[in-house]
Amino acid sequence: MTVVAEDDYPLPSQPESIPDIEKFTPIERNPDDKELDIENCVGALEDDSQWEVTWHNGDLDPDNPRSKHNFQKWLVTFIVSLASLNVTCTSSIYTSAYGPIMREWPGTPPLLAASGLSLYIAGLGFGPMLLGPLSEFFGRRPIFVVSFSAFTALLLPCALAPSIAVLLVFRFLTGFAGSAFLCVAGGTVGDMWAGQELSAPMMIYTASPFVGPTLGPMVGGFINGSGRVSWRWTLWVIIIWSGVMLASLFFLVPETYHPVLLRNRARKLREGKGGDPRWWARLERMDRSVTETIVKSCAWPWLLLVWEPMVLLLCIFTAVLLGVVYLFFEAFPLVFIDLHGMTLEQTGLTFLGLFVGMSLGVLTDPWWKRYYNYQVTVLGRKLIPELRLPPAVAGSVLVPIGLFWFGFASTASVHWIVPIIGSMFFAVGTLLAYSGVFTFLVEAYPENAASALAANSLLRCSFAAGFPLFGGKLYEGVGPQWGGVTLAFVTVALGPFPYLFYRYGEKIRKHSRYARSP
Repeated sequence: MTVVAEDDYPLPSQPESIPDIEKFTPIERNPDDKELDIENCVGALEDDSQWEVTWHNGDLDPDNPRSKHNFQKWLVTFIVSLASLNVTCTSSIYTSAYGPIMREWPGTPPLLAASGLSLYIAGLGFGPMLLGPLSEFFGRRPIFVVSFSAFTALLLPCALAPSIAVLLVFRFLTGFAGSAFLCVAGGTVGDMWAGQELSAPMMIYTASPFVGPTLGPMVGGFINGSGRVSWRWTLWVIIIWSGVMLASLFFLVPETYHPVLLRNRARKLREGKGGDPRWWARLERMDRSVTETIVKSCAWPWLLLVWEPMVLLLCIFTAVLLGVVYLFFEAFPLVFIDLHGMTLEQTGLTFLGLFVGMSLGVLTDPWWKRYYNYQVTVLGRKLIPELRLPPAVAGSVLVPIGLFWFGFASTASVHWIVPIIGSMFFAVGTLLAYSGVFTFLVEAYPENAASALAANSLLRCSFAAGFPLFGGKLYEGVGPQWGGVTLAFVTVALGPFPYLFYRYGEKIRKHSRYARSP
């Protein structure tokens, strides 16, 4: 009756999305750590450990998501990635409708119209604090289906809004509902792929939230620039896309969260014909309630921001970068419509520079992995989290180069392609910075990785929500040229932090409360 014990599935309290989880350096577990230690499970006695339900033969168990055929795993990966793309595209497609919205509801100031973007992003920032912990108890599939059903349904009041107030309220609620795909979907990818196989699927999923905002203005520009249909069609297009994704999630995406699958197996072993009530799964013996888990998920990100300078400064750095991405939705019309006389459709196409830059950043991922392996295997360096920061160091150089390029080229006398090329360099640097910072935070704070990523998400969305509100005033006040240059100087001031933590991070972690000890 003994089930072979395999400890290769994530504990219920582990982060929802951890890139390259198989490559982390093992750490000793503190026997007093309630989050990781088995003593946190109520009633886990030595004499019933043989009745704990785990995977037979680890990843080869037929019920283990990692044992499924590659076609099914890739299908699920693409579905959750496209759903994430859908959610983030919905944030920026709205920006092409500012003019029509102000014309439909006369008296609507530009700042109020722009707040529809900010409120949606705020919803994306706060949603993971609730939806992430819920997936630990109920699994990923119920969260996907329920949250995306709510996301699709809440888009309808946006498309039918009788006033700007109704539109703004439901924009926030829609962002909140869609945020599950920014905090839970990455865990689904990690559930299905292991070891070296994880790299490519995780790279595709990680890129989708950053590529999505660059697609919105392109799609919305052609809808609103034609003048033949209402601005509401920007939302109807998203609703149609969301409906297709919801059907795909419902029919094609199974439950993948290992602890929930093992809990289901334990129930079958207890309740089936000839079952034995002594079978149990680790998830069933957690002594934390849903409420306690949600409270912890809300409190710990703030604790890390207060007590961990590396978390705070790296989160501010990446938050400014995403803020600039969303500030471009205000800057591009000023540069390409006002200075170069482009139409709305043509202005939407100028975002191809960001799209191409993000794509190029994704394509560099295999090179950075080879560089990491070279540092470890050839140079014999220790497996320390700081080795994950070189992409962020490179990104911190490319970002100000791109912004200076974009800023100084934002004049009517310079060909329009030049600032677009500058935005491409900025996009490459931004993706590299995110890649390095995310992986570093997960490896440097393995016991609090979910909280570290939640802190990053909270600051990112806060900055992304705030930057569009003052971006128009900044560019109107100092002009498009100096607006871009001002942002470049800000990134120059923040740029040294990835390198400083690459160089001295190991020493800093020695004095840290929560980081992994060197």
